[in-house]
Amino acid sequence: MIFLIPFSYAQKKEISQAQEFIKSRKSLDKAEESMRKLLKDSVNRSNIKIYLTLAEAVRAQYEQGNEKLYLKEKYDTAALFITAHKMFEAYESLDSVDARPNEKGVVKIKYSKRNAEYLNTCRNNLYNGGMYFALNKKCDTAYRLMDTFIDCVRQPLFSGCGYREDAPLNKAAAYFTLYCGYKMQDPAKALKYETLALQYDKRHEFALRFVAEVYNMKKDTANYVAMLTRGFNEYKDSPYFFTRLMDYYNGVNKLDSAFVTVESALAHNPGNELFLFAKSNVLLNTGDYEGCIAVCDSLIARNDTLADAYYDAGVAYINMAFNLEKTVRASKATRTKLLSYYRKALPYMERYRALAPEQKDKWMAALYNIYLNLNMGAQFEEIDRMIRNS
Repeated sequence: MIFLIPFSYAQKKEISQAQEFIKSRKSLDKAEESMRKLLKDSVNRSNIKIYLTLAEAVRAQYEQGNEKLYLKEKYDTAALFITAHKMFEAYESLDSVDARPNEKGVVKIKYSKRNAEYLNTCRNNLYNGGMYFALNKKCDTAYRLMDTFIDCVRQPLFSGCGYREDAPLNKAAAYFTLYCGYKMQDPAKALKYETLALQYDKRHEFALRFVAEVYNMKKDTANYVAMLTRGFNEYKDSPYFFTRLMDYYNGVNKLDSAFVTVESALAHNPGNELFLFAKSNVLLNTGDYEGCIAVCDSLIARNDTLADAYYDAGVAYINMAFNLEKTVRASKATRTKLLSYYRKALPYMERYRALAPEQKDKWMAALYNIYLNLNMGAQFEEIDRMIRNS
């Protein structure tokens, strides 16, 4: 006759064996593994002894590793941080079972106070571990540790520890969850603690950049532009926010907004070459060609190697010629004025070609029109040949 051993007995035996391993500080990984195996069966998920034994097995591993590091014995620092994270997860799971009402509907929490007191002394190793993995470009692991560090604030287990979400280290941890989430291209993770991350003063500008990039990744244009605007208002000297904001406004033809932005930038720093060039570009796009040329000339007077300033001024003169052709009836006076625009465009565009020879798509067409209208035969033939062979 075959006798089946009741599962409860086998369960008790595994728990007892695991506890022996814990007491002897040997085979702790086996103790952990056996408890995790038991918890895979839903029948066992209400047995608090399994959760308690699992937590104690992981804690013993953590303490062994910590002791080895303290004694400067050979030990993997990364492993200690991973074990610390597992320990917090194990004790939080234990606490959730400990907080369940008994058969009479009464909650009698037995373990949380002493466990919270112990874990409070270890919590900073979650942050330290997150930093360690972030610096080693293991963003997934770094994220998990920082997330658990911040999450302690909302965990009932730590309700008596006085944790505040806006504590300085929580803000720093939130910044790193933003950074890691961005690096993992996971918008949901990156933005989980967005508000808190933006409160981290030491990396505030970078936090704004990452949040903007994540919204752009999500194709959330409204929030992307809002974050660029906020960044520009707070960091006007940062090319990051200014250039992207201008690119957006120019791209969607919101030239009034682009002009307001560039004027605000110049009010802050009137001599900034980037801001001045952006203004010349807005003026060119809005048809204020004389204004564009004036700004370009002031830029060239400051720095005669700014290729794009020559290009904008040259295009402004060519556009003035085009407009004259379209709006005024042909006459000798008109022709004279038309040719004067092309003559004025010529040195700007030739200088642009010399400074940016690789930008053929921009200067070939412009010089073609200039040489054609000024009847510059040899130069025209050269450009015509280049265009036909391109």
